[in-house]
Amino acid sequence: MAKADYIARETAHNLRRNISLTLASIATVAVSLSLVGGALLIRQGVQNATARWEGGIEFIIFLDPDSTAEQQQAIGDALEESPAVESSTYVTQAEALDEFEQLFENTPEMIEAVSEEVLPPSYRVVPANPDADAIRAVGEQFQDAPGVFRVVFAFDTVQKVQNLARIVSFGILFVAAVLLGAAALLILNTIRMAMFARRREIEVMKLVGATNWFIRIPFMLEGLIQGIIGALVAVVSVVTLNNFFESRLGGELDSVLQGFVVGQSEVIGTSLFVLCVGVIVGMIGSGFAVTRYLDV
Repeated sequence: MAKADYIARETAHNLRRNISLTLASIATVAVSLSLVGGALLIRQGVQNATARWEGGIEFIIFLDPDSTAEQQQAIGDALEESPAVESSTYVTQAEALDEFEQLFENTPEMIEAVSEEVLPPSYRVVPANPDADAIRAVGEQFQDAPGVFRVVFAFDTVQKVQNLARIVSFGILFVAAVLLGAAALLILNTIRMAMFARRREIEVMKLVGATNWFIRIPFMLEGLIQGIIGALVAVVSVVTLNNFFESRLGGELDSVLQGFVVGQSEVIGTSLFVLCVGVIVGMIGSGFAVTRYLDV
């Protein structure tokens, strides 16, 4: 109990002694890990938004929800008779709702806001020729057909979204990596200054028989606490921003952006990862400091 009390007291004392550096370390960890969490959620959102293109589908003909059965059948017959179409699948409004519920199974508020009537039926088409120009030529044949709401091409939608997300995610992760390195150095420097300020006490402790780990643990806990607090701030930031964008995107049911909404399980997984990274950064900074600068 005496050892635990000493460790807790000395750790708190070290954190207060260099309060400006401590706050700077926590803030840097928080900002960098917020960027990491944001990049991970962006990647997951892109995967959600492009899930409909699995299975080789190159374009989708979205029908007007108010289109007649004759108009829908005419489009189906034209697809079946076209030599440029390898296969097509008709997706009813009920099936579209089932797919929507599966995609957003972890976001019940999205499911509650959507009914079968607002989701358009569609034909999902696999062209015989994989050439992009040929696919566009086939799809544009149906753009102005009666009963068609919109024709969406996979190579336009998927490539643009994925390329943009890849660039944004890489840039965010690069900045986050630089900031994480800066955070580790700040933690290292904070602990180094704490050790320098207490160098006389450390010498006395060694003379009276204190073990190496007894002296090291308060300094290591100092860095660990900085990493954990910074990570917790980052988790709160990521969850808050995700909820904000989810409410914005969820309210725009006609917007393609609704597909980017991520589920709660994905947010929780990202938060746990961010927390673990914060712990690792704190351990690395403090561990290197006590190994390099604490001569015990």
